[in-house]
Amino acid sequence: MQLIVVGWGWLATAIGMALLWARQRRTRNATSVDAAWALALGFLAVAYAVHVEGEPARRVLVGVVAGAWAFRLAAYLYFARVRRETEEDGRYRAMRTHWGARAQRWFFVFYQGQAFLAALFSGFFLLAMTRPGPLDLFDLGGALVGLGAIAGEMLADRQLARWRADPAHRGRTCRAGLWRYSRHPNYFFEWLHWWAYVLIAWGAPWWWATLLGPGLMLLFLYRITGIPYTERQALKSRGEDYRAYQRTTNAFVPWFPKETS
Repeated sequence: MQLIVVGWGWLATAIGMALLWARQRRTRNATSVDAAWALALGFLAVAYAVHVEGEPARRVLVGVVAGAWAFRLAAYLYFARVRRETEEDGRYRAMRTHWGARAQRWFFVFYQGQAFLAALFSGFFLLAMTRPGPLDLFDLGGALVGLGAIAGEMLADRQLARWRADPAHRGRTCRAGLWRYSRHPNYFFEWLHWWAYVLIAWGAPWWWATLLGPGLMLLFLYRITGIPYTERQALKSRGEDYRAYQRTTNAFVPWFPKETS
């Protein structure tokens, strides 16, 4: 039953991403794919909570935590990037230039890759939902980690948005609130959120597979799509101010800033 639900979820996400790719082909703007990926995970979390077998209270718990995380992130990305930005995100402009005449073919592969990743990451929700037995302290710990991570990511996003809204801050690096202790607190809490499902699934058959959630997310954020691109863009736009920020502030895990001479 669980595999059938995951298969249907993957198929629905693949169809949705194909339609979004067609829209991208017309508009030549792929920025919305990030919000769509988060939205797909939210719908998959709800679908699993309704249709899979397992302790109902645990299914609801995971559905609430995963849905809150996914729908909040999708809404933030939509309003902060898709609606507000008139140009395509720089990552996708670079991909379009790199692929040249073959761009649309590779963008289709990329969009379907997003569908696969949504199905893969949603599997961690499923493993947590289907742990047998009544709710216990591992569920409570997972819920606290998940909801705390969502609150932290929301706070970091709001602090950055408030900073950027002031014209006097143009060309300067945000060091307000959580951004004083980490150069990417939003990414840190994004990664922390995936540990919720490790805790909730603890002791279940295949629980250890949930460790791939924070592991893969750390790889993507730290080495592939997150920090490397963001920091390159920050150095281009803020130069020495951002280099000074790099020298004093941890890249990922929040910690007290280093003293400068």
